[in-house]
Amino acid sequence: MTTGSVEVITSVQRRRRWSRAEKERIVAATLEAGAVASEVARAAGIHVSQLFRWRRQLCSRAPSAPAFSPVAVVPGPSTGSTAALSGEAAVEIEFASGARMRISGPVDAATMRAMIAALAKGVRQR
Repeated sequence: MTTGSVEVITSVQRRRRWSRAEKERIVAATLEAGAVASEVARAAGIHVSQLFRWRRQLCSRAPSAPAFSPVAVVPGPSTGSTAALSGEAAVEIEFASGARMRISGPVDAATMRAMIAALAKGVRQR
C-alpha cells in the first residue's frame, strides 16, 4: 500500500457564472500588447478555448439595423438609354458598393426583391 494524501469532497461544485463585466475584463486583458491568451486564461481559472469563445462573442459586430438610403428622382431617361428609344419606364438603382441595377418594362415584385437582395449583399457576377 502506498502512503499518499486523500482528498474528500464534501460539496458539489457547480458551474461558475461569469458576468458580462468579468468576461469583458478578461477578454480585454488578452487584447493588451504582449498578452498571452493561455496565461490570461490560466490566471482567470478558465480554459483557453472558453476565453476564445468569449472573445469571439464580445468582439463580433452586432448585425446592423436596416437603414434608409437617399433616393434621387431624375426627370427622365438619358438620351442614350434603350428606355428613351422605346418610350418605356425605367428604374435604375446604384448601390454604395458600386453595383448598378437597371430595369425597364414590367417586372414582378419577387424578381425585383431577389435582385435587390443579391446586389445589396455585394454579390457581383460578371
